[in-house]
Amino acid sequence: MFLTNQLVLPALTVTRLYKMRREVELFFRWIKQHLRIKHFYGNSANAVKCQIWIAVAVYLMVAILHKEWKFPGTLYRILQILGVRPFGKLPLVQLVADSAAGNDCRPDCIQMRLR
Repeated sequence: MFLTNQLVLPALTVTRLYKMRREVELFFRWIKQHLRIKHFYGNSANAVKCQIWIAVAVYLMVAILHKEWKFPGTLYRILQILGVRPFGKLPLVQLVADSAAGNDCRPDCIQMRLR
């Protein structure tokens, strides 16, 4: 049962509109969870579309690398590693291998490890 103030539209049209709205909400929830877009840098429709497409492209490239190179761990973990070290000079394979081995700390890191 759906409640609406659109008394002119047929019930089937209202349910289709609710379904489309729900799909849009699920899409934006997926974007927030997986693409990590905290805020949009522009206000125009073109700026928002560009930012979403760039984030989707990066996500897909990392997913392809994760699958093809058979990286250990989850895709989410690979995205975390790349997000922390975007300008690192280590090869990607070594970066992921070091992270999988538990060597997340840089040599100049002064924080003690808890065991």
